[in-house]
Amino acid sequence: MRFWLGFAAVNGFLSVLAGALGAHAAPGRLQPGGAELLATAERYQMVHALALGLVAALAARGGGGIWLRASGALFSAGLVLFPGALYALAVTGWRPVAMLAPLGGLSLMAGWLALLAYGMTRGHAETGP
Repeated sequence: MRFWLGFAAVNGFLSVLAGALGAHAAPGRLQPGGAELLATAERYQMVHALALGLVAALAARGGGGIWLRASGALFSAGLVLFPGALYALAVTGWRPVAMLAPLGGLSLMAGWLALLAYGMTRGHAETGP
């Protein structure tokens, strides 16, 4: 739980920092199309930092179980791979790094499905039918 909360906080901070750098320091340093990539990376990073914070809060509340742990791990992996690949591509233009973005996107989607599974199994057990 502490790791996920800390990782969520770091990613929220980095998302805001990337937005500020993109708006003020980097416009002339980005590759063609880099501003759009940067905006997408920032948005996904912030949303999923908040999602990981939710997972951490749920874990602190009740321990979690396999689905909540899977969701946290998948969100964490996706937060490294998806925005990381887009940031690298926006700044360097190195196309091979873009191959990591789909893996990150799949991790993020799987994280949401794992969170759904947690909600469906955990919520039912706690509140009844």
